[in-house]
Amino acid sequence: MAPNSRFVTTSWNTVLAAREASTVASREALEALCRTYWYPVYAFVRRQGVDAEDARDLTQAYFARLLEKGYLEDYDPDRGRFRVFLRTSVRNFLSKERDKDRSWKRGGRAGIVSLDDDQIEGRYRIEPVDRLTPEQLYERRWALTVLEQALARLRHERIEAGRELEFTRLEGFLTGQGAQARYKDIAAELGTTEDAVKTALHRLRRQFGDILRDVIGATVSSRDEVDDELKHLLGVMTS
Repeated sequence: MAPNSRFVTTSWNTVLAAREASTVASREALEALCRTYWYPVYAFVRRQGVDAEDARDLTQAYFARLLEKGYLEDYDPDRGRFRVFLRTSVRNFLSKERDKDRSWKRGGRAGIVSLDDDQIEGRYRIEPVDRLTPEQLYERRWALTVLEQALARLRHERIEAGRELEFTRLEGFLTGQGAQARYKDIAAELGTTEDAVKTALHRLRRQFGDILRDVIGATVSSRDEVDDELKHLLGVMTS
C-alpha cells in the first residue's frame, strides 16, 4: 500500500539536483530534509552553550541559508555521509556567526519549519547534561529522528490497512516499552491466538525494518550505503 504523501521518501538524487537548478520538487526535497534535521541541529547548537532563543534563531537562519545560499554546493556525496557534512557545515556556520555583530538575529526566525518553541526546548531539557558532547548529541538525535520517522510511517500504514488496534498492542515490542506484555493477553484482546500474534509481530518487525531502510536511504546517495548507515544508527543507540 502506498504511504500517505507526508511519508513519501525523498529522492536523494532530487536533493542533489537542487544544486544545479531550483525546481518545486527539489525545494520540497530540501525542506523535507530540513524538517528531519531541524531538532538534531538545534540540539547541537544548544550544546555549544547557546541559549534557547538564540539557538532557535541560529537553527532557522542556518536552514534558510542552506536553502537559499547554495551551501549544498560544497557537498560531495562521494566524500562522506550527508549527516556528517551537515554537522560540519553547521559548525562552520556558527564560527562565522560568532564573528558578526549578531546579524543573524535579523530574519533568523524565517519559517523553514514550524515547531512549538516550548515543546522543542522541553525536549532539549531532558537530554543527558554531562555525558554527551555536541557531536554525540547530534548523532543520537539524528538516530532517534530516523527511528521516529520510520515508526510514524509504519503506524500510518497499519492504520490505513485497518490494523490500528493490532499495531497499538504490538508497537511496544518495537520500541522496547512493551516487552513485558504477554502474547496470551494480547491474543485475548485481539480475539486471536498466540501463534497469530507471534506471526503478526514477525511481519510487523520485518515491515518496520524495510521502512527504516527506506528512511535511511533518503539521506544517502547510494543504496549500497544503507547498511553502513543502519549499523551506525544501531551503534549510536547502544553506546
